[in-house]
Amino acid sequence: MHCFVYKSLRKADTYVFLRERDGFGALPPALGEPLGRLELVTEIELTPQRKLAREDAAVVIENLERRGFHLQLPPPEPSEPG
Repeated sequence: MHCFVYKSLRKADTYVFLRERDGFGALPPALGEPLGRLELVTEIELTPQRKLAREDAAVVIENLERRGFHLQLPPPEPSEPG
């Protein structure tokens, strides 16, 4: 599956994968507005076996097929030992 990856210019380390280039209509307004402007960073061909830095490619593909987008959030902050 071919997809397009955009980074949020408002939320650090937040990325949106879209099935269609500039297909921002797939994003619900409640999600799109807080992300602000999105900038295209790459386009990739996804397969379930493809290794992604922080996501499972099979999950990304499923979300793209079901919703038309996949949201990648920043990794959680490590909790302090206590």
